[in-house]
Amino acid sequence: MKKLFPFFVGFFAFSNSFAQDWRTATRDSAGIAPDPHSEKRAVVQVYAARTVDWRGYFAVHSWIATKEKDANEYTTYHVIGWRVRRGQESVVVQKDIPDRHWFGARPELLEDLRGEEAEKAIPQIASLAANYAYKNTYRAYPGPNSNTFISHIIRNVPELKMELPPTAIGKDWINQGDVVGWSESKTGVQFSLLGLFGFTVGLNEGVELNLLGLNFGIDFLRPALKLPMVGRVGMKDKAF
Repeated sequence: MKKLFPFFVGFFAFSNSFAQDWRTATRDSAGIAPDPHSEKRAVVQVYAARTVDWRGYFAVHSWIATKEKDANEYTTYHVIGWRVRRGQESVVVQKDIPDRHWFGARPELLEDLRGEEAEKAIPQIASLAANYAYKNTYRAYPGPNSNTFISHIIRNVPELKMELPPTAIGKDWINQGDVVGWSESKTGVQFSLLGLFGFTVGLNEGVELNLLGLNFGIDFLRPALKLPMVGRVGMKDKAF
């Protein structure tokens, strides 16, 4: 029971965030990213936070923040769905606070590269964002959506040895709707039918089953269950 206590506390915390009006919810820094004036090395960080309103019970929104070596500001990369409805491209690349609360929801740090690894990753991230195939297409479910975009970058940047959480609905839309591909961490394989049905087997991912876009799985490397809505129950995927 004690092991489950942090989970219940966390679930209660993010549930409370949905009661907020998104128009007035905080967008302040969560204080996670290093100060660019003191961290002179290049930085790449991947974040995820619960989405707005009732959708947050099911899914997170993910994004990437980068900082060039000796730069004094961050660039963020993510996809915003409503932009497509207004005739704009979904991909947003801008100078911004890297670790903003996502309309009241505190972000979780999923990956943190520094130095040479980050320097190698940054131009690849920029190129993949510029050439993203779904700039003018957005479907919240089952994708392509904001998590599809970040998953696409993760899959194609060797330095990003990670995976998105099971609550990142849309991550299982492989590249341009491919049926078979490498897993996000590049340590296994994935079968996916348009992000709705499929499975993943990998050293880092363990075993995951995708049913209607909802992920169920077991991570054997860092023992944990992966569940819809809940996310990981057990060891964290990475410790920072």
